[in-house]
Amino acid sequence: MRLPLILPLAVLLFATPAPESGTVAAYTCKTTGTNETQVVKMDIKLTVPATASAGRQMTIGWRGSYVEGAELRAPATGLDGEVNLYAYAAVSGIDRLTSATGVGSPGLIVPGAVIPLPRDTVELRTTPRDPGTGTVRPASVNFGPTPQKRLIECELQDKDAPASYPLTVTAAGAAPNTPDTTDTPDREATPPDETSEDTPTATPTGGANTGGGGEAGPDGRALVLAGSLVLAAALTGLRLRRPSRP
Repeated sequence: MRLPLILPLAVLLFATPAPESGTVAAYTCKTTGTNETQVVKMDIKLTVPATASAGRQMTIGWRGSYVEGAELRAPATGLDGEVNLYAYAAVSGIDRLTSATGVGSPGLIVPGAVIPLPRDTVELRTTPRDPGTGTVRPASVNFGPTPQKRLIECELQDKDAPASYPLTVTAAGAAPNTPDTTDTPDREATPPDETSEDTPTATPTGGANTGGGGEAGPDGRALVLAGSLVLAAALTGLRLRRPSRP
């Protein structure tokens, strides 16, 4: 009586594996110079912005992990120099917008071992020129010191296989009116008041030091000079009037 209940459970347990997720992308990876090829599978997830505006840069997040048993391995001779990962996303359905690209660090690469993928999200950047509605899919993944100098090139086996993500680009100025601090110039500082108390007062050159912390003006100096002349004349008169000795 219990067989009808047990049989469906057995069928579930021993059924064929479920098909791979739509985020899994199969790549053919070729090592330049040796033409060594590998079949690699990555589970790639993209984070597409909810809204984008024509004429303004947008960022798409890229995170990838290997499917077990289908990892990318470094050649036995290793890879020379600093190696970066360059990830790409393909955009379709929007005029004059075809791709986005970003760079990440895979970490330490050991000859003959699995090449690690970046732990942090790789930011793919692009600037749409026109409004429209389209889709975004994972694209190529390359490894090398620069985008032009590729040591390992990984191309999709089926460009339509990875899951697509919707993307909407609005016309310039049609996005929600939210303040953008990065585009707002800093307000100019108000120039200091020249008559403020912090403005130092200039000291006239050649001023006479009165010893009291101030300085004598022109009238004070005239009085001092006149008094000196009167005193000198009086002393001279006394000297002239002094009787000579016999």
